[in-house]
Amino acid sequence: MGAIFDAIRDKLTTAFQPSRLEIEDDSARHQGHEGANPAGESHFNVLIEAQAFVGAAKVARQRMVYHALAQELAGPLHALSVKALAPGEG
Repeated sequence: MGAIFDAIRDKLTTAFQPSRLEIEDDSARHQGHEGANPAGESHFNVLIEAQAFVGAAKVARQRMVYHALAQELAGPLHALSVKALAPGEG
């Protein structure tokens, strides 16, 4: 994987110690769209399950993830789809 993938994995692992973390580079599906990088690593889907999300609303969970990845979202990362779950949620 690339540098952005590694940064996403490392920052989310550090911030949330997830019990489940799935990261998918979805950039190929967005080729030719505004913000798409021909080299990839511009669009990602993230599924994260962590204790930190217990009791938090869906929007709050997404904001927590966006905050952890603020540097990437300000630069090379154009789009991020987040599914943030508490343990046991499906």
